[in-house]
Amino acid sequence: MNSRMAASSSRVMLGPLVAAIDQGTSSTRFLVFNAKTAELLSHHQVEINQSFPKEGWVEEDPKEILQSVYECMERTCEKLTQLNIDISNIKAIGVTNQRETTLVWDKETGEPLYNAIVWLDLRTQSTVERLINKTPGRNKNHLKHKTGLPISTYFSAVKLRWLMDNVDEVAEAVLTHRAMFGTIDSWLIWCLTGGKSGGVHCTDVTNASRTMLFNIHTLDWDPELCKYFDIPMEILPKVRSSSEIYGLMKSGSLSGIPISGCLGDQSAALVGQMCFQEGQAKNTYGTGCFLLRNTGAKPVMSEHGLLTTVAYKLGRDKPACYALEGSVAIAGAVVRWLKDNLGIIQTSTELEKLAASVGTSYGCYFVPAFSGLYAPYWEPSARGIICGLTQFTNKSHLAFAALEAVCFQTREILDAMNQDSGIPLTQLQVDGGMTSNRLLMQLQADILCIPVVKPSMPETTALGAAMAAGAAEGVSVWSLRPEDLSEVTSEKFEPQINPEESEFRYARWKKAVQRAMNWETTEPISNGNGHK
Repeated sequence: MNSRMAASSSRVMLGPLVAAIDQGTSSTRFLVFNAKTAELLSHHQVEINQSFPKEGWVEEDPKEILQSVYECMERTCEKLTQLNIDISNIKAIGVTNQRETTLVWDKETGEPLYNAIVWLDLRTQSTVERLINKTPGRNKNHLKHKTGLPISTYFSAVKLRWLMDNVDEVAEAVLTHRAMFGTIDSWLIWCLTGGKSGGVHCTDVTNASRTMLFNIHTLDWDPELCKYFDIPMEILPKVRSSSEIYGLMKSGSLSGIPISGCLGDQSAALVGQMCFQEGQAKNTYGTGCFLLRNTGAKPVMSEHGLLTTVAYKLGRDKPACYALEGSVAIAGAVVRWLKDNLGIIQTSTELEKLAASVGTSYGCYFVPAFSGLYAPYWEPSARGIICGLTQFTNKSHLAFAALEAVCFQTREILDAMNQDSGIPLTQLQVDGGMTSNRLLMQLQADILCIPVVKPSMPETTALGAAMAAGAAEGVSVWSLRPEDLSEVTSEKFEPQINPEESEFRYARWKKAVQRAMNWETTEPISNGNGHK
């Protein structure tokens, strides 16, 4: 058989493909999977610029984000064509995204009215303090019974409130009924399905559950919550399930293909790790670190500082599933900080070499509370701290301490998770960019004193979005029945140090965390020249 025939017959054998847009905090990816085997066939990735206009502020350009999506799509289609794979086999596209990141755009011009305010951003700290002060007993959990969330800088409603209060264009557009609010998923789906010419303004239950405007019991926007934040409901997207056809692509090589899956990135990773049973959990190491545990059909409220969130709703008529979540703001972001701000490494991969060269932090502890502390503390006034320094400490020890920080933060949320559920996890399923760091994975097993299991295909977030898209009614090329899910190959890291040493280091870490607390309080402090 000649090679051309071989190529064309191999093209036929692939069967249906499903693609996923994975729009993360630090990069955008587009990935294409085989719907029958879950194999990753091709992908493309583009880094996203973050701007820090003031201390604690984090912004991204919505048009750059959209452009990066188009670029990743077109590049991936080119790569598939080079591999002799017919792109007309792509039957659906799923969207997964950095959650909570907030933007407002003009529905008549299609233009963003301000940069996207990223989830990590702290400009809303005074708004949050004002809101907490007006609650009975100054209780940050005042809205938790409806939202599953504490009042925090992390969630979208306070960012939207800031935009309406501080950006004239936004306030004006709200008054003239031209404003549309959305998280990144809504912005992308609206633009990709036509934008100002008939674009679909929607979100899914998982992304909606991170806004503080959504009632996780009724699974819809809550009029009382909207009134509490004084946000008009007309600017909100329509809430849909995580797996249904929202609309069709309107331009580019994939024009006409349905967008039929939508999940916040952490929910998508839970689906991609196949955590469909109550009690199953995964930890994703990205910009931040997020441990989610499936709690089944009922929302479970945490007594130990975790969030209650919607895990997924895989179809219009399917029940919603819930999860407990431990959120850590800074994980991979600490690597970017050591690279871009301190310049002690040139590439992320160097960090592992540097840390491995000493094999210990030598008593140095690094609490990277750049955006305050998230779970289990929810302490926005905390700031980063490096302590236990001696003349002996060098950059290699600091590199090691940075990796340990990721592991200690995970241990804190795992402890909280075990206390809330009463059933300790016996191993931890992990994914995300940082899991390629083998030293980190071994450290994580040592600090948790349980095995860490890493799938050989690390792109579980994109896989989850592809599964949701491929399983949607009207697409139905991906079966989510347990017996049809493909076997996942994985690697296991077993704990190698004695538990006493692990406990000693963890106790020291907790001491360092206490030192990081109550740093940035908003009472004005004069420094002698009248400036705060």
